[in-house]
Order: sequence, then structure tokens, then C-alpha cells
Amino acid sequence: MPAARLLNALADLAPAAKPPTYDHLGAMAVWGTALDAVTGGAELASYDELHRDERLLRQGWGVVMGRIEIDGKPHKVRLPLVSRPVRLTADGRGGRQRIVPAGDTTVHAALAGGEYAPLLEAVFDPEADPATAWLAEAAAAAGFAGAAVTEKAPRDKDPMAVVARPVVYIDRDAAPTPIAAGLRDWAAKPGLEHTAFAAMYDPRTDAAPEADTPPRCALPLSREQTAAVVQSRTQPVTVIAGAPGCGKSHTLAAIALDAVAAGESVLLATQSVHAADVLAALLERHPGPVPVHFGDTERRDRFQLRLGSGTVKGHKAGAVDKHRRAADDATAYTDRVETEIATWLDLEDKRRRARDLPDFLLNDFPGLRDADLDEVERHLRLAEREDGGWWARLRARRSTRRLARLAGADGNPVALRRAVEAARDQRGMALLASNGGLHLESLWRALEQADTDAAAAVGTALRYEAESDERRSGRSRRALAGLATGLRAARTGRRALLAGLDADALLKAMPLWVGTVGDVEDLLPAVPGMFDLVILDEASHINQLRAAPALARARRAVVAGDPRQLRFVSFASEDRLTEVLGRHGLTDRAPQLDTGRVSAYDLATGAGPVVELTEHHRSVPHLIGFSAARFYDGRVKPVTTHPRNHEADAIHLHRVEAAASGKGVVKSEVDASLELLAERVEAGDRGIAVITPFRAQAEAIEAGIVRRFDLDAIRRHGIRAGTVHAFQGSEADTVIAALGVAAADPAGRRRFAAGANLFNVMITRARHRLHVVTAIGDADGLIGAFLTYADSPPRSPERARHPDAWTRETADALAHSGVKVRTAYPVGHWSVDLVVGDGEDALGVITAVHPEGPAAHLARHRALRRAGWRLADAFPSTYGDDPSRAAVALLTDFKAGSAR
Repeated sequence: MPAARLLNALADLAPAAKPPTYDHLGAMAVWGTALDAVTGGAELASYDELHRDERLLRQGWGVVMGRIEIDGKPHKVRLPLVSRPVRLTADGRGGRQRIVPAGDTTVHAALAGGEYAPLLEAVFDPEADPATAWLAEAAAAAGFAGAAVTEKAPRDKDPMAVVARPVVYIDRDAAPTPIAAGLRDWAAKPGLEHTAFAAMYDPRTDAAPEADTPPRCALPLSREQTAAVVQSRTQPVTVIAGAPGCGKSHTLAAIALDAVAAGESVLLATQSVHAADVLAALLERHPGPVPVHFGDTERRDRFQLRLGSGTVKGHKAGAVDKHRRAADDATAYTDRVETEIATWLDLEDKRRRARDLPDFLLNDFPGLRDADLDEVERHLRLAEREDGGWWARLRARRSTRRLARLAGADGNPVALRRAVEAARDQRGMALLASNGGLHLESLWRALEQADTDAAAAVGTALRYEAESDERRSGRSRRALAGLATGLRAARTGRRALLAGLDADALLKAMPLWVGTVGDVEDLLPAVPGMFDLVILDEASHINQLRAAPALARARRAVVAGDPRQLRFVSFASEDRLTEVLGRHGLTDRAPQLDTGRVSAYDLATGAGPVVELTEHHRSVPHLIGFSAARFYDGRVKPVTTHPRNHEADAIHLHRVEAAASGKGVVKSEVDASLELLAERVEAGDRGIAVITPFRAQAEAIEAGIVRRFDLDAIRRHGIRAGTVHAFQGSEADTVIAALGVAAADPAGRRRFAAGANLFNVMITRARHRLHVVTAIGDADGLIGAFLTYADSPPRSPERARHPDAWTRETADALAHSGVKVRTAYPVGHWSVDLVVGDGEDALGVITAVHPEGPAAHLARHRALRRAGWRLADAFPSTYGDDPSRAAVALLTDFKAGSAR
């Protein structure tokens, strides 16, 4: 199917532009006289802190005020002709708040690209010309003719005016840029058939063979995350699914770094500015290439500083080679330590098998006790060959005779092979005995240090390679200079400057880019397949229309999301879908092109393999247990499980009374939430969020917080508030969730609060503690099931009997000393053989080689150490198969750790 046809259909399905909003200034708007500070803005600053992730605070200028009649109806007008996102920070002078720019300047849509746009964009520049003679003309060009210029805000009954003063206000009405025209422009571009966009609708089968080399990045990865990285290298479309807290962002950062290490360019595109900042912060925390923040983000200024402080200059080949060799050496050393550990583990496994072997296996072939077993196996292979003509048959007969001499007896090949394996196991047992048993403590310490050193070396080498002289040629340096100029420009100017850059040279010099899907389409050159890989985060929240331009800019795609969390909101008409698809001859594509129901994530699941991340890293077990069972069929396992928290009651119910909500607010819930917040603040908690499903209730809670807590307390305790929708993608140590439903409320309100995706998000934001405030009374369905779960004390992992006799005997010996002992203790997808003690001091004990072999044993050790476990080994060979000796040593380890 031609991609152009699909894009034209999507353009026709795009919603019409929303009617303009004329009243943008809320009740808390504060007028100022200077561009860099405002007096009396503490309430606004408090509100900004509560919505730290949303960036709702704006500074406007040239505010048109008055009334206008549209279609015979009067409208109140309070509309800045130019605005920008800002933050407010205390400057220490009598209640003044310093204004800090936090994003791009936006000019009124009717003026964008016109003669007044540059003048308006320049007003926030401290060096700008303060003259405003042109302001009335600009207002008229925007549709507000007759507005007189003033510096004093007029009253409601005054004639229309345009105020030449800055104002700081809260703006929730920012509408996305219309996209239909852009999609039609894309449809006319050649080369779309080889992009990720085309692969999403017509899955390709031309994936290259998977490369099984380990991921090349500084981030530690689980087995699931490693599989996702490997899959992303070759598949046209790879889908990453993950429940809350299962490490999707971590995995996407690893995929991006691995692709850059392979010489590719990567675009990370998200739905929200906050998500883009989260990914950028993750990339910046680990050594590696500098990501380009090209969009409407506070991090762009920091990136510009790096560009202007020597980042443009390339590293000499000698320095690049030096760090590449250091990374290779560090990785090789890690491999050697792994190999040595694996060798010893294999010997322990051989010892276990040798002790269980019947004596007759070797008695039947006595020569194997001293024979060269490699030679025996070589002759076995030759003796069993049935092809190759007379020469092969002759060699087979000779090998059969030689085998009889080596083994000391004739025998069928199957029995001989079993005997050879038994002989190897016995020799391994003897070698281990000569070493005094298995002792890995020093090797585990060496491995942990080797992992740390290798991560740092690999990340540093990747940064030097990405910033090498080879990549920073004359063309690339010119492109970087143009990038620096473009990033300093206003948004409209930036688009033009970036579009004129040499894309190949720029991506060679700076291969890693981060922005929102809106930034991608507004700012980046419209070049099909410009990037090797595009990564779409939050894809369940991105509709196909917004995803299309990002997908068209790359050859492969990784699409990440969670269909069980909140999705994008759409009011697309079924009739319109039928009409548009019929007109374009795409009726058979309705399951794909139903843009009202099918998100970018949904579309991707039909285009490529899905890798599901199911190891939960965020919360204590009680907090994720309900969600894991109810929404993910028990597949999600908390790697956070530990004796210090497995019985921690982390969900607290607070029942209040209310007959019904009034004007969308359950007042008793609001009051109780504020009291709980005050208690947590008094206790010194930090990182506290108060959330609710309903906008009116969220606004009542926000107003109560601002009245009750000063700005310093809100900042110091990291208090945030808002709706569940606004909090998706965020988390907090303590969450207070007010359900917002009273017993007598209409069924529709209850259904909204009990929406599965919304409810899943609401109950999975907390890391340590969740307080649920509810006036719902008796409840059934999803809410009732959750309240029952929350009312029940959390259960520790079910007691399991370890299958290995040595582990059971060691556990019995420890239990006689009075210490708490558990066997086969589950941690994520792993199991700790034996756990000694309780609480923070618990000691995890590994008593046997992992059933899947040394590689899985090493992976388990790393996963448990990353999860904070204190570990010890207690293998049978170490203690001469005496569980009492093992118990004494483990008790000593346990008590020593408890004393620290």
C-alpha cells in the first residue's frame, strides 16, 4: 500500500482546529512591570510547584482585554499576543519571584509568520526596544481592531485595549498545532516506503538476522531488557510493553545508546515534555553521547551551554582509540571474571551430579578414569559417522578399536557417552575438593567492580566515538554551528534554521535527539528516513496522526507503551471514518485507521514482535500486588520483594462520609486529604502527591494546599497535586488518592472513577505508601475489589519447600538456632535459595548452582545485588556436605551484617 495514500487519509481524518479560546488569564494572574521578576507571585509559584511536571505557568505580554462579539454572542477577551512557559523562584527580596524561562515563546496563531511575529518574539529579550507603537496594529491584525495601547489593565466595562505589560498566569488551554496540512505535505514526499511509517501499516519481513552481541551501553539490564535491545537492532518495528515501574524508560535509553554505539542516529519522541525530560535525564546520568534537546524544554538551555563550551570540537583519533581500547579491556576483564566464576560453578554442578551417579557407569569402562576424555569424545564422533564413503568407514572402524583400548572395554556409544560424562563429573569433583570447595567471595567482589568499571569505560568510549574528529568534519562543524544558532532562535525561526541544515552531517556529529512528537513535526526537517531509529515513548497516549511524522523520519521504530494505562482521548466520528476510508479506497484498513480507537501503540502491536517487561522495580510488593493480579494476570513480579517490606502494609484506607458530591467535589474527601497531607508534612515526609480522578476535586485540593502551606513548605516537601491524567508517567514516595465518589453519586461518576486504565494509573504512582481517601461506602466491582485488598494485611510470599536436599538440611540446621529461615524465596522472576533473618538485615543465601546453568546464576546474582540484597554462598563442597558447618558460618555472616 503506498504510504502517500495512507497519509492523505490520515490528513482527512485529522480533527478540525478547535475554536480559539479568548480568556486565558485566571483569577491568580499577576501583572508585573519587569520581564525578569514579579511581586506577589507566591500563590502562582505554589501552584507551579504543585504541577512541576506539567508546566502550566506562562508569562504573557501585549494582553488584549475587553469584549468581542462572535456569531452574535459576546465573549470576554483576556488574551496575550505572545507568551512563554516560565518558572517562578524566590529571589530573596520582599516577596519577589524571579521569572525563569522554561520553554519556547509562542505568538498568537493569526500573527505567526507575519511582520509582527519577530517584534512580539523579541519582547522578552531584556535588550529589546521598549517601543510599542506597533502593538495596536498587531492586535488589529490578530482580529482585535480598535484596541488602544495602555499600561494599565482596563476594567470589564472599559473599551478594548492591549496592555503593554507582562503578566504571569496559569494556562490550561494550550491546543496542539493542527496537523492535517503537514500530513498532506508528507504524502507528497518520495522515499516513504522504506520508513518506519510504512512498516507500521504494511509490516515488512526483511529484518536482518538478530545480532547476539551484548548491548553496548552503560546501563545495567535484566534479561527481558537485554532481549528488547537485541530485538530492536534488526526489526522494522519492535514493541516494548511494560506495566508501571517495569523499566520502560531505562530500556528505551539502553536501546538508544546501543544504536548509537552501532553508528546509527536515534530520535526519541514522547507525548509530553516531562517524559522527554525524564529520558534526557536518564541518558545524562550515565556516560555516553550528549543528547540534543531541540524542542520546548528547559534542558535545551543547558545543552546550548554545552554546545558553546567545546562540545563542537572533535576528539583526536588517539584519544578515541585510547578510550575504545579501555572499554574493550574493561569488557574483556569482566568476561574473564564471568568465565572463571562460571568454570567454578560448573565444577560444583559436576560434583553434584558425580555424587548421584551409580558406580557401574565407570566400572563398565575402567579405562576412562585416566584416559584423555577429549580424545575419547573425538573417537566417539568418528566411530558414529555413517557417511563419507570407504575412507570414513575405515576411520570409524579404527576409532572403534581405539575407543575399546581407551575405555578398557567395548560398549555401545550411548553407554560410553554417559560414562565419559560421569568421568568428567568425577574429575571436577576431585578438582573442587583439592581447592577446599567452592569459594567465590573474592570473585563476586571482582565482578561487581568490573561491572562498574566496564559501564564507565563503555559509556566514555561511546561519547568519545560520537564526538570524534571523524564525525566532526568541516561539514559537521558547520552544521553544529547552525544548530547552536537555531536553538537560540524563537520557535518559528528555529524551524526554518534547522530545516536548512545539512541533516546527514548534523546527525553524524550529534546522533542522539530527544523531543516531543509536537517538537518533532514543528522543528525537525521533513526528510523521510532521516534517522536510523525512532523511539516512541508513551505510545498508548499518542494517536496515529501525531505519531506519523515522527515515524516517517526514521527507517526503524521502537514503540513503547502500556495498553492498561490511560490512553489518548478522541471524539472521532464513526461516520466520518467510514466516509474518509471509502473515499480513499481504504475500507479494508478500518481496523488500522480507526484513529479514534487505535493508538500508535495498538497499531505497532500488529506490525512487529512484542517484548513485555514484567519485572517491577518501583514499589514495595503491597503497592503493586493488586495491579499485577488484576490488570496483568500475575505476570508482573516485584524485584523489590525483601523481608524488610514483604509484610509492609503500604496501603491505608481513610473512610469519610458524604451523601453526594457537590459541583464535582466531595468536600469531606478534600478535607481529609489535606489533613493527611499536613500529617505527612509534620512527620517530615518528602515527595508527596495528592491526586484524584476529577478536575473540580483536584482544583479544590490545590486551592486548599495553597491556603494551608507556604511556598517554602511546598518546595521543601516536594508536594504535588492534580488529576490522575496529569500524573501519568510520574511517581512519588507517598501518594494520597481521593476517589471523588460519594455513596449517592450518579452511576456515571462511579464508572469514571472505576475505569480500569485510570484506576490502574491511580494506584501505581506510589513508591512507598498509598493513602486512599473515600466516601464511597460499600462498593462492588473494581473499586470494591481494591478496597477489600487494601483492607487485608499483605501476605509474605508463600512458604516454599526448596527442591534441593542440601538447602533443606541447611535451613533445618539454621532453624535450630532460633533464627527465621525461608527457602525458595521469590524476588521478581528469581528465587533466593535460602533467606536468613528478617527485616533490613536479612541475608540471602545461594546454596546451589541455578538450574538453568552458570549464565542464569550470574544474572541472578547481579539482579539481587542491584535490588539491594546482602548475599552469601553456602555450597555443599565448601562445607564438606555438612549442613551444621554451613549453618554456623551463615549465622556468623548474618550477625556480622546485623551489627553493622
